[in-house]
Amino acid sequence: MTTQTLTLELGEPLYQRLQERALRTQRSVEAEALDLVANGVLDLDQLEPELAEAVAQLRFLDDAALWQAAHMRIAPTDAELLEGLHVKRQREGLSTGEADQARTLTRTYERVMLIRAEAAALLHERGHDVEILRSGPPRV
Repeated sequence: MTTQTLTLELGEPLYQRLQERALRTQRSVEAEALDLVANGVLDLDQLEPELAEAVAQLRFLDDAALWQAAHMRIAPTDAELLEGLHVKRQREGLSTGEADQARTLTRTYERVMLIRAEAAALLHERGHDVEILRSGPPRV
């Protein structure tokens, strides 16, 4: 694998946050920055077209709509059903219909999580403190 060198100029507050994060994870600032970049780059070409379009459209939302997207979640009944199917799969296995239902619910869950993560990233880019999204369950 070939590598490229990238030089970034960071403001002091951002550099301090990156340095604190590196200290917490006992890694170098460079390793932490590389990890954040690698995890922060979303390859829309690898997503299903419908999902890629939904994620791409988030950029055009105002901040209030992004906050709503960042707090979205699957229906509580779907979450309970998915958890029950996971438990059943581990205990005794699933029927074909149950396995299909688990796949569908998992895709829904993954879609919601991707949209929430991208909305949070966009809010962060716009200068909002998104740490509140880490504390407690998301609002509906």
